[in-house]
Amino acid sequence: MILTVTRACNLRCAYCPTAKDGWPSLSVDDARRAVDLFADHHASVGAPGDIKMFGGEPLLVPDVVRAAMEAAAERPEVRRVYLSTNGLPLDRDFLGWLRTQDKAILTVSMDGQPRDHRGLRRALPGVPDSYDHVLSLLPELMATPRVVVTQTIAPSTARRAAENFGHLLDLGLRRFNFLPGYFVPWRAEQLRALDAGFAAMAARIEAEWGAGRRLYVRNLFTWAPTPFFNTGFVVDADRTIHPSNVGLSGQLDGLRGRTQVGTLDEPPSVEALRERAAQVNDMLQDVLPPRIWQSTLAADAALTRFVRRLYPAWAQGRRARRRTG
Repeated sequence: MILTVTRACNLRCAYCPTAKDGWPSLSVDDARRAVDLFADHHASVGAPGDIKMFGGEPLLVPDVVRAAMEAAAERPEVRRVYLSTNGLPLDRDFLGWLRTQDKAILTVSMDGQPRDHRGLRRALPGVPDSYDHVLSLLPELMATPRVVVTQTIAPSTARRAAENFGHLLDLGLRRFNFLPGYFVPWRAEQLRALDAGFAAMAARIEAEWGAGRRLYVRNLFTWAPTPFFNTGFVVDADRTIHPSNVGLSGQLDGLRGRTQVGTLDEPPSVEALRERAAQVNDMLQDVLPPRIWQSTLAADAALTRFVRRLYPAWAQGRRARRRTG
């Protein structure tokens, strides 16, 4: 399940497509109902499922986040709860509470060196610097299990992708998710820089694994039929239910009427979700300018090549760890 608890955000990141203004947020009761609906479905199919909480910035409604986490903790049908944040609303008290949540996986956005991170992640007036804030919490983040850093690589920073990754490694971070800019235009030279950056990053990761050092790359274990967006049981901030969160994007907001299959009060069948999900990519091609769609596919292909290069080294490292216990 993808739970968009709010569209509100305290940043205006250069590459973020999310439509943020004028939206409601889910209530505590909405969050609990969504978790129970999802868990009831997985109880019927006999396999556990994961929940991903997104925004906007989810921690602008911390009571809703806590309610969803606590509801998931009570349901064995939920395996993990992923929480994505820009890091600004994090504090020591919340991280201490999060460490008590056995199912929680925290994903924090850090794009690399201060100049690129700050250049891409623009704060609203009066909002503190997100790079400095996350850095101030680094000891607590390192002590929190399963914290993953998402490094977004925009067209403007592609030529420094490996340099930015090296900076994050030097900070001591060891768990990563990599995200090229999607649904934005890429020039040919920027795509070449992206490929070169991924190649250098892969070489660094292979060297770390070859030396027996642990380094987690989430991209090795994820796949989605639509680039960037998530497919599943999607609950938006206005309580509507969709098979994909493509409607998060301001330029794709018009698709929400075509993707909606229910609400929290009138949830859809699994069959309705699957049927509509199969139509999403065709909908995207209907409404997106060809250059944006082709740029998205090209950036996604670069990420795929990066991941496929890493699989042999990852498998070799896993075998070595098994031999040594």
